[in-house]
Amino acid sequence: MNTPPVSATAGTSSTSNTASGKRQLGIWMCTSLVIGNMIGSGIFLLPSSLAALGPISIGGWLFTGAGALLLALIFSRLSQMLPSAGGPYAYCRQGLGEFMGYLIAWGYWIGLWTGNAAIVVAMTGYLGTFFPIVSNNPIIGMVVAQSAVWILSWLNIRGVKNVGTLQLVTTVLKLLPLLAITVGGLFFMAPENFSPVNLSEQSNFGALTSSAALTLWAFLGLESATVPAENVKDPQRTIPRSTILGTLFAALLYIIATISLMGLIPPAELAGSTAPFADAAIRMWGQWGGYAVSIGAIISCLGALNGWTLMSAQVPMAAARHGLFPACFSRLNKKGTPAAGIIINAIMISLLLAANFSRGLVELFNFVINLAVMTTLLPYTMATVAYVLLKIRGTQTDSQLKTSDIVIAALAFIYSVWALAGSGPEIVYWGFLLLLAGIPIYLWMKWQQRHQPQAEMLTP
Repeated sequence: MNTPPVSATAGTSSTSNTASGKRQLGIWMCTSLVIGNMIGSGIFLLPSSLAALGPISIGGWLFTGAGALLLALIFSRLSQMLPSAGGPYAYCRQGLGEFMGYLIAWGYWIGLWTGNAAIVVAMTGYLGTFFPIVSNNPIIGMVVAQSAVWILSWLNIRGVKNVGTLQLVTTVLKLLPLLAITVGGLFFMAPENFSPVNLSEQSNFGALTSSAALTLWAFLGLESATVPAENVKDPQRTIPRSTILGTLFAALLYIIATISLMGLIPPAELAGSTAPFADAAIRMWGQWGGYAVSIGAIISCLGALNGWTLMSAQVPMAAARHGLFPACFSRLNKKGTPAAGIIINAIMISLLLAANFSRGLVELFNFVINLAVMTTLLPYTMATVAYVLLKIRGTQTDSQLKTSDIVIAALAFIYSVWALAGSGPEIVYWGFLLLLAGIPIYLWMKWQQRHQPQAEMLTP
């Protein structure tokens, strides 16, 4: 196994944990991590957003699903070549160099904790179904959101096995109502709801592009199994299988669910719904069905927040081991988890929520989602380039470059660039500024290391 090199500050605890065999995530936990991180808040809200475009948005799901599977193939192959913690950061650092690796880690880290903020905001909105004061009173809503962030952070600090177990349970619980409505809705569909196909004022291609940009949020997290690689049992087999299985399952569920809801609820009504799955359940089974789905949505958000909390600490941990992030991110506690990194992430989320909660749930949710998509897409794009470069160099196991590798990487790269363009100029602008904001930190880290003995900073 090719584990990432570590700095002097982190080497002892990390190496001992790996050597002692504390690998606690198997095939089902890893697959549930992928599914749980992807199927979070997006699926419960996107059918309403897509309804304004019309049934043509189903094509957007197909495009995005195909692009996600291409990216999943890239990540699964990279995980076999480099079974190292850090996911996209580890791959880009090896393939594109230290500075690009740092930028990827910086942008990916921003995308992770901002995405967590979006998820907890959505969860708070769903709680408003049962406790309206949570949605109507910004202060109470913020307290509830902050509590969820810190409780799940505490659980993650307690150990990776707890995270994996909770992820498996919440994934099963949230899939039950989704599957019930998805399958049940197929028997209540009205054909007239699918005409006309394009309800927007855009061309068919423009509508497809818009729908693909919206649906991409639902696929963020497809690389989840690659990030905690050091905690995965038999990573070279488990990670690729989990990545492909999780992405394929989510893509099929998204497409069938959208078809089901669009056929069940008239387009105008669906476009105005703030809880489309709950409205569908009410149509089929009455009010109790709507409450059941709302509970499922809350569980879904909790599961996604749990998994992303694990992810948001693993990436800076890997970067810190190479001296690119402050050393505190790489220190592990007795449970083998980067506790300081988890706490710092919780603080960042709390500050973002406190500064913006007065805007209102919807406005905050939409902005943070778009920002998280943009900052996560850059690592996706660069990972496809790193994959080809590693193959060309021939320095890794199974490194012979084949025509199929070039085709898959090229298609994944084209899709990623297209999706980046679909994020919109404002989001690309803010995302670019955030990336530039990380450069002074990189220079500061290098300045701090100027007198450090070379032997203390290990390199691959």
